[in-house]
Amino acid sequence: MTSERLNEIYKLLFERFGPQHWWPGQSPFEIIVGAILTQNTNWTNVEKAINNLKAAKLLTPEKMHNLDISELAQLIRPAGYFNIKAKRLKNFIEWFFKNYDGRLENLENIRTEQLREELLAIKGVGHETADSILLYALDRPIFVVDAYTARIAARHGLIEAGCDYEQLQDLFRTNLPHDVKLFNEYHALFVRLGKEFCNPKPKCPGCPLEKLPHTIDIEYF
Repeated sequence: MTSERLNEIYKLLFERFGPQHWWPGQSPFEIIVGAILTQNTNWTNVEKAINNLKAAKLLTPEKMHNLDISELAQLIRPAGYFNIKAKRLKNFIEWFFKNYDGRLENLENIRTEQLREELLAIKGVGHETADSILLYALDRPIFVVDAYTARIAARHGLIEAGCDYEQLQDLFRTNLPHDVKLFNEYHALFVRLGKEFCNPKPKCPGCPLEKLPHTIDIEYF
């Protein structure tokens, strides 16, 4: 039943919104940087920070590895919390060079579970960031969940309000094929729905999921 409902939701969202072409980025490393910078800010601000790095011709692992952290912080200033995020970027890059020589191809034969554990051990990299890196930059079949996912799933009776990240992720992991393209598109469609309709104060009229059983009397998210 849950699998059928998830497939129905995906079909309705895709029919309404179409492909979302996520994640914005011209290279896997750019996507990784964006995943770290997007914490606690909107994508418009992240784009400004990334454009600063591009303009300075510093958006490569090697150049960012050698870049002074104070200079990095100023370049990513538009993303907010720039001193903290500069440290997080440096933490990631230090791990990347220490363990994999700063080369993405050296990650290819590492099991997804191991990579996830290593990413989560990096200071400043949480579950959503780690999974975004795995799915969008490294093409690993892992479902990314966020506040939009939680709110929509709870309102449609797929989970209990207040469940943790792993429980929510298991909902999709156990009921959908482990397919990178599907996981990518599904998460992106949830973000689109969450921004346009399923806000904290929902806009149900016209929502592509309006006719499905749901409740809006959930204030947790």
